[in-house]
Amino acid sequence: MSTRKLLATIAAAGLIGGASGAAITTAVSDDGSGSGSGSAPAATATSTVANTGAAASPTAAPGTTFDAGTIYDRSKDAVAFITSQSGQGTATGTGFVISKDGYIVTNAHVIDGANTVKVKVGDGHTVTARIVGVDQSTDVALLKVDAGDTELPVLQLGDSSAVEVGDPVFAIGNPYGLDRTLTTGVVSALQRSIDAPNGFAISNVIQTDAALNPGNSGGPLIDDRGRVIGINSQIESNSAGPGGQGQNSGVGFAVPSDTVKRVVEQLRQ
Repeated sequence: MSTRKLLATIAAAGLIGGASGAAITTAVSDDGSGSGSGSAPAATATSTVANTGAAASPTAAPGTTFDAGTIYDRSKDAVAFITSQSGQGTATGTGFVISKDGYIVTNAHVIDGANTVKVKVGDGHTVTARIVGVDQSTDVALLKVDAGDTELPVLQLGDSSAVEVGDPVFAIGNPYGLDRTLTTGVVSALQRSIDAPNGFAISNVIQTDAALNPGNSGGPLIDDRGRVIGINSQIESNSAGPGGQGQNSGVGFAVPSDTVKRVVEQLRQ
């Protein structure tokens, strides 16, 4: 019997099950204090800012599409390698930059319970960052790095409501620690539902056959115009590796970008 598996790579057994406790959407303010009905720990994050001078990864003009190689070249420097350290062990996953001044999106389960988070954007240098907010109910988290005078390359969040079955998609992430790995596929189905780490249902989820494995959590699912249409979050899997982590079976799930945009705006506010 197949089960849904989160996609963070876990160094300590037992952590793959995700978050526990009541459903709480929490934003951590600049001073580290929580807002809402509960608060998340104010972890210290470390990030690597890319050395590239590119300001943004522009999307294609209307009617224009890109091949896999072009998508990768235009997107890879905005993809982040995330390492989260907590009392339960170390988890690694993926994230991506959504603003030139250093906001980064990932899955909430990648940084769940973290005391320290390290983020490597592209192939740059390590800098300090902070957790802005976490929404366990949609499995979305927002990080912030100090970009200084550098304009970071970014990925644009697209319109997931316009996605159709059969559309080509591209996933970039860090499966098993192999940084900025590209896999390709199509949109296999729409309107799926998956469980968030706290048990709440996430709706309008995009299903894809692009290969996703532990370490892909929080990474972008990109359309053929270079826009992010979802965050890769879970897979359906019959098999499990060390620590109970699922392995690719050709059925992956991404939290839709329309949900991500709404949650990110709430967390920033």
